[in-house]
Amino acid sequence: MPIIFLESKDNPKIKHLRGLIEQNTYRKKQGQTVLEGTHLCLAWLQEQKKINAIFTTELALQHPDLEEIQRLYHGSIFILSESLYKDLSTLGTTLACLAIIDLPSSSQALQYNLDTLILESIQDPGNVGTLLRSAAAAGVQQIITTKGTASLWSPRVLRAGMGAHFSLDIYENVELEQVLPQFKIPVYVTSSHRSTSLYAQDLTRACVWIMGNEGQGASDYALAHAQAVAIPQPGGQESLNVAIAGSVCLFEMVRQRI
Repeated sequence: MPIIFLESKDNPKIKHLRGLIEQNTYRKKQGQTVLEGTHLCLAWLQEQKKINAIFTTELALQHPDLEEIQRLYHGSIFILSESLYKDLSTLGTTLACLAIIDLPSSSQALQYNLDTLILESIQDPGNVGTLLRSAAAAGVQQIITTKGTASLWSPRVLRAGMGAHFSLDIYENVELEQVLPQFKIPVYVTSSHRSTSLYAQDLTRACVWIMGNEGQGASDYALAHAQAVAIPQPGGQESLNVAIAGSVCLFEMVRQRI
């Protein structure tokens, strides 16, 4: 495979890489995004998916993880100086590995009878990635996001998801009003202001979960068209972090089905 040294930050390939890392609009225009870290790259390759280009450093190239990636990947590897790589990286301390991939598109139409997680205007990439990890671990097949939710294929959300994306069917920027009425299975939304307990629900059949914005919670539309449930908090805190709340709900569902 070709190994090419790039030295200038003004090289067109470096500018392209930086644009994909930093700008959501550029990612959409180019139809590409960036995987950062060897864990994500290996998980992507093990799904037999294509990587367009890999950027690393001369030192990192000797690491066993990069050797495994080279075994699975047959394209160009671009070698950057340590300082240039650090300038591009959003992680800073992990083994140097940035991979450009094409933005995936869902392979099938949205299914209205499957376990589904809806993220409504959740803005923090860490929360979004954590919810995707919990959903994948709980066996949820579909993720829907509304406008205002952090881009699921941004490098930060990908990093927080730790490969969960690769086993999920993802539908972004969906209007809640268009899809919610079509579900023929129970739909739940979390709200700390409702008295109906999560633990009083029968979650043994397929259902939909709506998780709302970190500050404002779920929309009025979601609250009006779903069963609102609360997670009991005997300690008296006002609310839970949305990623924690979503994970509690998903694994109560898992517990009831075991």
